[in-house]
Amino acid sequence: MPRTRPPYPPEFREGALRMVRENGKTMVEVARDLGVSAESVRKWVRQYEIDAGQREGLTSAEREELQRLRRETRVLREEREILKKVRHAVFGTTKDENGLQRNAFLAAES
Repeated sequence: MPRTRPPYPPEFREGALRMVRENGKTMVEVARDLGVSAESVRKWVRQYEIDAGQREGLTSAEREELQRLRRETRVLREEREILKKVRHAVFGTTKDENGLQRNAFLAAES
């Protein structure tokens, strides 16, 4: 299932983080005040701590890069499969005198 855009803009999340950090409110209180789930606020605080180097984990930048690289890898694999199919359709394969599969184009040259 494809990911959707986050329902809360970054400014909204930053405001929630400020309320937790500066006002000393608990995550549950902030969640209740803003009308979001406590789990959402917990995740935002956790990611902030990771990005700030206060906690172990993948930073937001690392997550974005990993996502980009996975997407790029998927596209490259799809392109490779297409090229394999084209090569097979254009050149095909044949069996040589020893019964081994060989590229038909190369077999015709010998």
